[in-house]
Amino acid sequence: MIKIFGEFSDRPINSTEYLIMGFSPTSVSLQQRWRNNGLSADFLADYLTTFFPTEDSKPTTFERREEIKGAVSYIANELLENSMKFNDGNSQSPISIQFQLHSDRFMLCTSNSVPKENVEGFQSFIQELLHCEPQELYIRQIARAKEKDNMTTNSTGLGLLTMLDDYNAKLGWKFETIQQDKEVIVVTTMVQLVI
Repeated sequence: MIKIFGEFSDRPINSTEYLIMGFSPTSVSLQQRWRNNGLSADFLADYLTTFFPTEDSKPTTFERREEIKGAVSYIANELLENSMKFNDGNSQSPISIQFQLHSDRFMLCTSNSVPKENVEGFQSFIQELLHCEPQELYIRQIARAKEKDNMTTNSTGLGLLTMLDDYNAKLGWKFETIQQDKEVIVVTTMVQLVI
């Protein structure tokens, strides 16, 4: 089974600049991963900025570089946290994040397994996310969180909404069933930003 949502491109890597990082979902606890997520996100952001040199005579180049760096760091961190947090704990499938730089955009993709019982709810939220005004959905998600006994932002989708609203990102997902020892559902989340 393969299902695609949003702006997902399943083309092979055709960028000369890309980076792929993989994580074992069971090597350390989720709490220990949080710091690593931030470090990994910052590393990706720093890596990308090397392709955007600054010129002392043009202060706007420095501002643009910092803007891109901030966007990449935020988005990569959110993607990694979501991948780790919602990963199927019974699966040995690795979690990965991939960065690609193209002439007009950059892409960040994460892949992780998802518990079968969570797929339908996640796909319903994606449909809502893709067909609603982000600011309206943001307010609705905050209200839903308050209704659910002051739930934290663990499953509100606020990070994805921020990517849409604050960074004008294009989001896409691919759900794919793969066969290992048992059936595993892998979701790849793709975020594209124009540069």
